[in-house]
Amino acid sequence: MAPFAALFTRPTWGHVLVLVAGALLTPGRRTVTAALSIMGRRDTGGFANFHRVLNRNRWSSRAVARRLFTLLVATFVPQGPVVVGIDETIERRWGPKIKARGIYRDPVRSSHGHFVKASGLRWVVVMLLVPIPWAGRVWALPFLSALAPSERFAREAGRRHKKLTDWARQLLLQVRRWLPDRQLIVVADSSYAAIELLNDLRAHLTVVTRLRLDARLFEPPPPRPLGKVGRPRLAGARLPSLAQCLEDGETAWSRVRISGWYGGGDHQLEITSGTALWYHPGKPRVPIRWVLVRHGEGASEPQAFLSTDFQADPLDMLRWFVRRWAVEVTFAEARRHLGVETQRQWSDPAIARTTPALFGLFSLVTLWTNDIASGAPITPWAAPWYHKAEPTFSDALATLRFQLWRQMTFSPSIHHHEIEKPPDALLDRLIQAICFPA
Repeated sequence: MAPFAALFTRPTWGHVLVLVAGALLTPGRRTVTAALSIMGRRDTGGFANFHRVLNRNRWSSRAVARRLFTLLVATFVPQGPVVVGIDETIERRWGPKIKARGIYRDPVRSSHGHFVKASGLRWVVVMLLVPIPWAGRVWALPFLSALAPSERFAREAGRRHKKLTDWARQLLLQVRRWLPDRQLIVVADSSYAAIELLNDLRAHLTVVTRLRLDARLFEPPPPRPLGKVGRPRLAGARLPSLAQCLEDGETAWSRVRISGWYGGGDHQLEITSGTALWYHPGKPRVPIRWVLVRHGEGASEPQAFLSTDFQADPLDMLRWFVRRWAVEVTFAEARRHLGVETQRQWSDPAIARTTPALFGLFSLVTLWTNDIASGAPITPWAAPWYHKAEPTFSDALATLRFQLWRQMTFSPSIHHHEIEKPPDALLDRLIQAICFPA
């Protein structure tokens, strides 16, 4: 935690360390009470000072996010392109005091034929998508989160409502300012495949996202003849849609093999690619490279992807995009193992800080476990009836907890007579952590 010390005052920093250690060791809800209990401070005074860290003390979440992003890039992507993902998730929360909550489509419980609504807070999260050497796969490491309030909240507060694309533009340009000298690639789902957003971002970074099969694609406008008056053409001849390319028997397809296709092993695809202008009347023109993908008989439906980089390699585009699978895994792991949706803060500043802190804790656990893995391998917790070849986040968190509990509770020694008996208070904390998991 030393790299973050300068971002807090000295009194606040001491409270931050207690809350972070408590959030790591607590097996149930991530409340301030639970964090203080696991740290042995349940019966001591001054508990209000720990609440003030979240709801009153002056410190910048954005400065913490920048420091975390710098550490992640230096550790996992010291060179080459930096791939980040952006997505939104719903934190299911109820209560009249949670003002920014809204009613949204639940992406986890809904399907194409079944619509489920959820009440809660909508968060837009930016994550570093990077292969973790000791985990054997790509992880999505959150470092920057923003609360996107509902339209009802904006109307009642007298503010302008910002759409998801507005939040994405603001967050991604912020990341670009933090990393001005590296190639930055953003992968996103179809919610962010908006012409206006792509037009605003393409001069600063590369966006890879989905493309509709019926998108209006055009050739570049022809050169304007000398002396011709009138408004210049905005686009050339209209190209066949990607749906028509699928039906055209003369379309040239190439067979490729992609590893890790949506969380699985190697997958064989047929692809074709080209360049075009994506244009709708009244909107900007966006030059793109598109890739059309089809699978074997009886497999998934054909899909199309775009990149705002004309020179992007189609295979690289697909490899970057399939990293997005890790985003949903991180959201699920953060709920299951870090207690997202179990915190109980009601004030607006505490709400705006707590959830991003828990998402950021996912990345901190990964950083710290990476340090441990440099000295000893991370062994996945398996059983004869449950084979696990590679460590998951639960193994990383368990490894880190083991290190913390061993340092605080047990003092190993090479000589038996030098082993000290653990204090009863520390053993009581460890036993209570088992007896009161909620």
